[in-house]
Amino acid sequence: MFERRERSTDEAERQQLLEAIVEINIEIARGIAQRFRNRGPDPDDLEQVACLGLVKAVRGYQLSANTPFIGYAIPTIRGEVKRYFRDCAWTVRIPRRLQELQGAISAKKPLMAQEFGREPTKAELAAGVGAEVEEVDQALAAYGCYAALSLDRPESDAGRSLVDLVAEDHDPVLDQLEAVDILQPVLEDLCDRDRRILHLRFVEGWSQTDIGADIGVSQMQVSRLLRQILDDLRRKLRPSAAAA
Repeated sequence: MFERRERSTDEAERQQLLEAIVEINIEIARGIAQRFRNRGPDPDDLEQVACLGLVKAVRGYQLSANTPFIGYAIPTIRGEVKRYFRDCAWTVRIPRRLQELQGAISAKKPLMAQEFGREPTKAELAAGVGAEVEEVDQALAAYGCYAALSLDRPESDAGRSLVDLVAEDHDPVLDQLEAVDILQPVLEDLCDRDRRILHLRFVEGWSQTDIGADIGVSQMQVSRLLRQILDDLRRKLRPSAAAA
């Protein structure tokens, strides 16, 4: 569909293909939005932002990049949701400079308190984050403007913010989708016998002896065939992995 959309000069057809690609991948966007729930913004708003990120990914994806679409889409969608939290998820709107300063103060303040053995003064905080005392005063006064706990506030003394942890958290479902997306084209190039060997070994869990009996070869030959198949798959996947 991406190839057809790239070749097409008919805007109506291009739009139909875009909508079809979005519909096929909509669960990826919903899955990412789901992981940001219960953090203040309305869940429907989060899903809409994630879907807009998916549309942006479809529009921006280039076949010439040799990168699997899902490997491009996931960080694009996460980036849109992350921006939404930083720019829009406020009950009372304050300048972006103060939003960023709040995050910097939250990360620096515990470290300074540990170093000094007491709470730092506003002047010390200002020096620590590279701001004016008046700006620090304004940023401190604006705390609580998030609808929920600010994702820019640190999760620990190490200074990592909650939004960073959420964005980078391991998601086996997304990993599986990415693996399927990368493997599918190279698996389609395999002959029927090689695909059956892989299916019996890694899906059905058959032993090499049982596989040999099924396809009419010895266990040693199955072992050799498996090694050849897997080496060939690794060789074919290596350029895509480098591009990703």
